Amino acid sequence: MSRAIAKAVLMDRAERIRHFYRTKGRMPSYTEIGDLVGLSSKATVAKLVRQLHENELLDKDATGRLLPGRMKQPVRLLGNVEAGFPSSAEEENADVLSLDDLLIKNPQATFLLKVSGDSMNGAGIMQGDLVIVDRSMTAHDGNIVIAEVDGAWTMKRLGKVGKKITLLAENPKYPPIVPKRELKIAGVVTAVIRKYL
Repeated sequence: MSRAIAKAVLMDRAERIRHFYRTKGRMPSYTEIGDLVGLSSKATVAKLVRQLHENELLDKDATGRLLPGRMKQPVRLLGNVEAGFPSSAEEENADVLSLDDLLIKNPQATFLLKVSGDSMNGAGIMQGDLVIVDRSMTAHDGNIVIAEVDGAWTMKRLGKVGKKITLLAENPKYPPIVPKRELKIAGVVTAVIRKYL
């Protein structure tokens, strides 16, 4: 098989796996990959996965679990908007942007949480939003963090009142929280996701 044909076959198989990822919201298992691309041998599927990984079309985490890699669907960045749509000239010069690459710096240390409550409304974080949390980041004064305070979990802004580390709400009806016994920071909030439809 020529190199060009082999590359086309690999890209076609990657697209089938990409479609599965987009529609199911998860990566397929090795068995499912075999079904998707018409391979019955586990060894052949493992070889395909290795090729996809070598071509950076998918990734693996530290445990060997499959991750999307470059299969994450990029979105075109058309420019800035004030109160209109970009001109056709701007659209022609558009860049391509992967939302995963933009929002997630450390995939293996990142997780999502759904927001409950209104204590962070002042920071633009509303009930029902999703927050992206990076557990590998060191929390600094002013960061919004996910923390366990005296056995209860919360999302607040990390701050200092005097010499005491304090968790601050972004809603005046909630008082600051000063840990009585223990404070554990589980991660730093790096982004907020809100769907309108």
